[in-house]
Amino acid sequence: MRRFAIAGALLVAWLVGPASAAEPDRAYGAFQRGLYQTAFREATLRVEKNKNDAAAMTLLGELYNQGLGVPADPKKAAEWYRLAADRGDAHALAALGLMALDGRGMEKNPAQGRAWLEQAAAKGNPIASHNLALLLISSGADEDLKKAVGLLRKAAEAEIPDAQHALGVLYLKGRGVERNASEAARLFERAAKNGSSVGEVEYAILLFNGEGVPASEAQAARYFRRAAAKGNAIAQNRLARLLAAGRGVPQDKVDAAAWHILAAAQGLKDAWLDNALKDLTPEERKRAEKLAAERLGMR
Repeated sequence: MRRFAIAGALLVAWLVGPASAAEPDRAYGAFQRGLYQTAFREATLRVEKNKNDAAAMTLLGELYNQGLGVPADPKKAAEWYRLAADRGDAHALAALGLMALDGRGMEKNPAQGRAWLEQAAAKGNPIASHNLALLLISSGADEDLKKAVGLLRKAAEAEIPDAQHALGVLYLKGRGVERNASEAARLFERAAKNGSSVGEVEYAILLFNGEGVPASEAQAARYFRRAAAKGNAIAQNRLARLLAAGRGVPQDKVDAAAWHILAAAQGLKDAWLDNALKDLTPEERKRAEKLAAERLGMR
């Protein structure tokens, strides 16, 4: 479950926000429109005018961190984040915490990373809450697990999909909370709606089995297909099985073979599928290989 990566677009949405409704934030607005050099210029001007503009400093850190409008430079990113963090910016503290955990832009320092995440979480930053929860879960201590549940709830309420998925897993397994498959399904569905492929897979499995939610093989197939299109190997494998057996979808062994090829390429072998698809003709196998190649090229 432990995973600290956060998509850049999601991260910056929490790292930087408009200064006020009355005065639009030109730097942030430019970033949202993909005008990264303009965002960099506007943020730089803001810092020149106000040496305590933490939001602008954080945006500069993010631009250097992702290499948007400027060459990627983790060290410079960390420098800008530190300046913003020194001024109490929770978003910059969260970013620094992740960088310290990963050893990006600075030496790897788990203790310092955790300290920064704790400071950011205390200020209500949902990304920090999510990642701090993952650290606590990995300790194995019951008390840490209970704290992690509370942090994940805060991040889930802020619509962080990875937090919704992580909390759903805890409810499904009954770790730190009383086991509740219905609550797990609700959280997985929210994660799926927020674009999480692992949330889509978990929700699809519950739909297929009728656990915590009314059984529906057709709906399960739809969620597996969505995650499969994003490259999730488990979803590709499960969808291939449904297509091969004609469960929840019309039987289509060529399509099943195409998804099986993609899942197998990621290391997910399946002897059952190998056997179910062994009677495909050479022409059908060529069609499946072509379809798999097309799907791979679309991502």
